[in-house]
Amino acid sequence: MSRHDDPCLRPTLTRREALAGAGMVAAAGAVGVTLLADPAPVWATPTRPVADDLDVYVLVTDGMRPDELNPVQAPTLHRWATEGTRFTHASSVMIAETLPNHAAMVTGVLPERNGVPANSVWDHAAGTDRTLDRPGDLRGPTVLDRIRTEAGLTTASVLSKDYLHGLFGGRASVQWAPFPLVPITDHSLDWFTVEALKQTITDHSPRMTFVNLGDMDRFGHMDLSGTSLRLARNQAVANSDHKLWDFEQFLRSTGRWERSVVIVLADHGMDWSEPLNLISAAGPIEADPALRGRFGIAQNGGADTFAHLGPPHERDASLARLREVVGALPGVHRLYDPAELSLGDRGGDLVATCHPGWRFSDPTPFSNPIPGNHGHEVTLGIPFLIGGGHRIVRRSGIVDRPVRTLDVAPTVARLFGLDHGSMDGRPALEAFRL
Repeated sequence: MSRHDDPCLRPTLTRREALAGAGMVAAAGAVGVTLLADPAPVWATPTRPVADDLDVYVLVTDGMRPDELNPVQAPTLHRWATEGTRFTHASSVMIAETLPNHAAMVTGVLPERNGVPANSVWDHAAGTDRTLDRPGDLRGPTVLDRIRTEAGLTTASVLSKDYLHGLFGGRASVQWAPFPLVPITDHSLDWFTVEALKQTITDHSPRMTFVNLGDMDRFGHMDLSGTSLRLARNQAVANSDHKLWDFEQFLRSTGRWERSVVIVLADHGMDWSEPLNLISAAGPIEADPALRGRFGIAQNGGADTFAHLGPPHERDASLARLREVVGALPGVHRLYDPAELSLGDRGGDLVATCHPGWRFSDPTPFSNPIPGNHGHEVTLGIPFLIGGGHRIVRRSGIVDRPVRTLDVAPTVARLFGLDHGSMDGRPALEAFRL
């Protein structure tokens, strides 16, 4: 039974409340099992044959900042970037959260088309905010299922976070259910994730594998020294980098490195707030007679989205007043119409972001006690590199043109001979000798 199917099985704590009390756990034994997905629907017919000596790995170092891609903190990743191609002007899509950017990576389209504008949205049918962690939340095809159905090749997902596994359920030929999960954070440590990745490759030889490594993000969220020392965060970066060194040794020892293209990027960066630099919009909204009961709030750390709940004919006036009230709150950086960010129908009616060093905490000032947050503009910058041992990888390249998480799917599609003309992203062809 999938734990994502029954809302009654969900915890009552929000993820950000829970992260505040999370810690390391000691775990030993199996890293879980891989499961075959149900057959995916076919959206198109095969186009052209694919080289039989190509394996692609998309490795998401969740929450990594571009300044952390250096030889001291991340020697393996820095070497891959130096030996391959590094993109120096890479960014997330807004809202700079995990789910929308992973969705962008595999669909190549903006949230208005893939249905995932943020981690948490206001669900009008449920009358509350919720996490987009169900397979039906992701609209349209992904490269995971298109490679299966159009090229007839095996794909795999090895995702450390439980809600990512939920969102991408049924897409890949082979899926790893993250295990063991750290209590509260609902993620599997990178040690287990990379071990599961190695086992998945050994057992199934997937041609395209989508991987999330969650430790940098999870320990970054909880790092109370993040505004200065970043003790837990730096250790997580080093540990994850070492596990990727171990993964490289596995590929080399099994003769797979020369077949491999590794696309490495983060989904967003990370910012740390001071303890009292928090913004709680629910109180001021409830205190205003013109706004009381008229808006639902979905809190995403560095951003809040507001959904109008009142009569349709009151929407414009209510939004105008909401802009006045929220825009006047200390720490609020910018207000957006969701259409400006291409968020689609799930993006609400207004988006607010915070200044660096601040965080949103709704519905109460105690709802988000964690110091590390993202979603706002300062967390858009990400590392992005393409390396590996395959002969098509361009060596010692530096590309300054802007790239985004959106560009992963068209890059993968191009490598596997799939049409990508309708995607919003574009292939990162500068990294290859094609």
